[in-house]
Amino acid sequence: MAHQIPEYYNISQDVDRHAENPDKIAIRWENDCGEKRSLTYRHLKEESHRLALGLLDRGLIPGDRVMILLPRIPEAYIAYLGVLKAGLTVLPGSEMLQAGDIRYRLQHAEVKAIIFDAGLKNRVEKAAADTPALECGFVHGADNSGSWERLDRVGRGGTEEELPRTRSDDVAFISYTSGTTGGPKGVIHHHSWAIPHQAVAAEQWLGIREGDTVWATAGPGWAKWVWSPFISTLGSGAEALVYQGRFDPETYLSLMQRYQVNVLCCTPTEYRMMAKVDGLDRYDLSSLKSATSAGEPLNREVIDTFRRHFGVEVRDGYGQTENTLLVGTLKGMKVKPGSMGKPTPGNRVAIIDSDGKPVSPGEMGDIAVHRDSPALFKGYFRDAERTRAAFRREWYLTGDQAREDEQGYFWFEGRSDDIIISAGYTIGPFEVEDALVQHPAVRECAVVASPDPVRGSVVKAFVLLKADRKPSEELKAKLQEHVKKVTAPYKYPRKIEFVSELPKTTSGKIRRIELREKEMGHKTSSS
Repeated sequence: MAHQIPEYYNISQDVDRHAENPDKIAIRWENDCGEKRSLTYRHLKEESHRLALGLLDRGLIPGDRVMILLPRIPEAYIAYLGVLKAGLTVLPGSEMLQAGDIRYRLQHAEVKAIIFDAGLKNRVEKAAADTPALECGFVHGADNSGSWERLDRVGRGGTEEELPRTRSDDVAFISYTSGTTGGPKGVIHHHSWAIPHQAVAAEQWLGIREGDTVWATAGPGWAKWVWSPFISTLGSGAEALVYQGRFDPETYLSLMQRYQVNVLCCTPTEYRMMAKVDGLDRYDLSSLKSATSAGEPLNREVIDTFRRHFGVEVRDGYGQTENTLLVGTLKGMKVKPGSMGKPTPGNRVAIIDSDGKPVSPGEMGDIAVHRDSPALFKGYFRDAERTRAAFRREWYLTGDQAREDEQGYFWFEGRSDDIIISAGYTIGPFEVEDALVQHPAVRECAVVASPDPVRGSVVKAFVLLKADRKPSEELKAKLQEHVKKVTAPYKYPRKIEFVSELPKTTSGKIRRIELREKEMGHKTSSS
């Protein structure tokens, strides 16, 4: 699939084109206190245009970098659009970032301006103390005191006034992502990135149509928010449901029913928790026509539960901050529970060996993206060494491993350093986790390698039980026998530790690295 990339293009124009109808709703917002707001596409266009003019009036010039630290509020959408319209570069930032995280990004990218929520004022001020490049800052939700200008006073009139033209190869985003060594890496994406992304992720995976009500639950500051709630939803002319509140599975189900959500995009953790709710038949989700998940493979039990109760197939998708939707189960494609799906149109994705050659079906290898893929990042900002290290010849290495079946479906095996080698056997943690969560006593689990003097490593499972179950040696034995029956016997967890919680990222992914380091600590202390 070839994508026509024009010479001049700005991501914001995909949103603005839906503003012709003054009553067309872009965002329906609600918080956990029951407060509600709605914004039209016309309002988004006008307010983001005003903001863009105001930022340029403050002396910012196209190409300057602006960090945005806003929560799930409509102003986040206005801020992102305004910064992009002005030809400035967005540094997305989560409200979860601490002062040291903010400082690193401000310094590394020589950020000229910051837009942030008043609740983050102390953190921002600590971070800004050592950042001489920072020229101005704009705070949302504060009074007029202090050294920061109020965000709602930055814009000015003249919404028809011309803004600088943006080339499609101008930098739109520098999104920071964790590395295995050193500080976070700044992932560069041009405006042109959105064109192939929309053609695949929005249309063929999410399946968004103009006028749909779309709920993509990712929060601002993460690449997934840029992907789905922001670009895919607003660029398609849909209504974005935005909920500002803590995750609660029953609340989520109630919101989907009340707002008659047509397209849902959640994390695997959110799907798993919703699938565990008692009395799912209480909820009418008959409006739901498309449900997608990204972050890690979904368990068969969850897919079966949503199909049985709501008549919808939850389809997996795989991508990274450095790219877009690379592999997925697209609309109309047969769902193979546990599979990532197939490489998406226009993206050359393969499973390769250590020499950079594609492996045979059934063999495990590294998931890699050809450097010519249109949505692949343009390098790590000011880090040529780590950019080079991310490639194996003409292939970008995602850091994940998988195998491909005879029908071309990819099956996730784990992060390259999550793979367990035990007595010569190669074991992917997901297969063991998938087997464990099928047991009625298990709520969640995570599997890592644990050092063993005989086998090198053995499989260890950290298990979070359901509230009505109690840890016991008898239950450990039952879980081990259960896994032996569900998957190959050599994959069963020789060690099981019951825990009260599992370490997770702010986006809900289980941090196996913490558990793996804990196990290595055990090895060190015993030697």
